[in-house]
Amino acid sequence: MSIHRDTQAAIPVCNNTRVNTRLKHSLLIVAAFVALLWAIEIVDRGLGLGLYRLGVYPGEQHGLVGILFAPLIHGSWNHLAANSFALLLLGVTLLYGYPRAARPVLALVYIGSGIGVWLFARHSFHIGASGLTHGMMFFVFTTGLLRRDKLSIALSMIVFFLFGGMVWSIFPQEPGISYESHFFGALCGILAALLFRDRDPVPAAKTYDWEGESADDEEDDPFRQ
Repeated sequence: MSIHRDTQAAIPVCNNTRVNTRLKHSLLIVAAFVALLWAIEIVDRGLGLGLYRLGVYPGEQHGLVGILFAPLIHGSWNHLAANSFALLLLGVTLLYGYPRAARPVLALVYIGSGIGVWLFARHSFHIGASGLTHGMMFFVFTTGLLRRDKLSIALSMIVFFLFGGMVWSIFPQEPGISYESHFFGALCGILAALLFRDRDPVPAAKTYDWEGESADDEEDDPFRQ
């Protein structure tokens, strides 16, 4: 009996190790990306490069480069700090919860939101990672509604509790805020959820020895209706 119990006890430890490794790996990747954003901002400010000109400028050929570079550039330290916080939490949530879907989701949101801004936004330079954060938030939230497994629902509730205000930011508010980036990021996030929600398998439900024993006892109970 002692050997049996030790073997059973080792299973949660193994699972916990795998979970911790995936969480650390996700945090490392997102932290490296955020560090890159800060490094770009420091260089831009320090050397006066005016990198905002690499943002998306709708309808102009030179503005197409912003599809690739706009999420890496920010207009102020406050702008970068706000996006960094959202990127860290939402990025880790996405990579941890949906490791197989994360790459195509990020590619669709990154490129798709930029294209949407270039086609339909106001004529100005659009910069910042807000489209990316909105895309991740709407993907995680929508996927929880569609999949309805315990992990997806939990992640959906967490991101909505922390970032539910993003729902309102897809509409016009302050003149200097690119709500278009928010809108197309959110739209791409919802589309990504429809396309990639099943790429990651549903986590197996945990069962315990006492559950099986209870089921057997119920079958043997002559008074059970």
